[in-house]
Order: sequence, then structure tokens, then C-alpha cells
Amino acid sequence: MKIYTRRGDDGSTGLIGGSRIDKSDARIECTGSVDELNAAIGLAAVAASEVLVEKLRAIQNELFIIGSHLGAPDPGAAHSLPVLEEASIDRLEMEIDAAESDLAPLKNFILPGGCEIAARLHFARTVCRRAERVLVNFSHDRPVSGLILSYFNRLSDWLFVHARWTNQQANLPDILWKKPS
Repeated sequence: MKIYTRRGDDGSTGLIGGSRIDKSDARIECTGSVDELNAAIGLAAVAASEVLVEKLRAIQNELFIIGSHLGAPDPGAAHSLPVLEEASIDRLEMEIDAAESDLAPLKNFILPGGCEIAARLHFARTVCRRAERVLVNFSHDRPVSGLILSYFNRLSDWLFVHARWTNQQANLPDILWKKPS
């Protein structure tokens, strides 16, 4: 199979189910934002420990599920796709709770950074928040599962906590924001 088809040369792209829309359509902005987040998480994974890589790969697979549903506007075409399970959000929450149990409570705003993996996770968090904003905006006009919106909200928390956790594992303190006096 060739990677190029030339069908998109006119500025359109195909959706699951066969319909075509402009590449500038809000649906494509959503799927592109999810794809960008998946790439940011992949970038974090190359610097992560084996245990963290396993968790990041689970997230990447869930993002593919979400992307496929965003790319299938016809419910008939979406019925054969894998589904995002509520258990995915439960898992994120359990992993947040486990990581937070190792961390000192936050009393200040912190700056993104620290060790390389923490900086990459902070970057992925910001991409996640942007994707969430795009999805929320999209959901005002077209149906988006509440489960998907909850997943993005929880995932950004997961990324934040795990950025802090990886700094702690590297014996680096949080970088506290210094409020101007």
C-alpha cells in the first residue's frame, strides 16, 4: 500500500465511513490535536523508565481509540470501532493517586521543568489542555462523548502529577514559582 493517494491534494480528507471533508474542518482540528498529543506522549516515552513507558503506551492506545471515534461522524461506522472504557479514567485516577502518595502536597504553583522526562511530560500536559479546549469547543456544535471530555481532563492531571513524580524519582525538587514582590 502506498502512503500517498493524492486524494487529499484538493484540501479534503477521508473519514471513517467514506465521507470526505475539508482539512480545515473542526473535526480534523480535533483529530489533529489528539494526534499531536499522542506524538508529545511518544516523545516523553523515549526518555521514560520502562514502568512509565508501559503507562504511556496504554494512554497512546486510548488516544488512538478517541481519534478513531472523532474521525467517524456516522454512528453506523463507529459501531465497529473499539470503545474507550470508563475503566480507562478509573485507571488514570488510581495512577494519579499512587504517584501523589509519594509526593509532598503542593502549596505553591510550580514551573514546568526539572529532569528531561518531567519537562517532556509538562509539555505533553500543555498539548493535552489545548486538545481538550479544541474538543470542548467542537462539542458545542457536534456530539462528543462526555467520557472523552472527562478523559482529557483527567489525563492532563495525570501528566502533571507524573511530571512531579519523575522529578522526585530523579531527586529534583519542584521548581517553585517565585511571585514578584
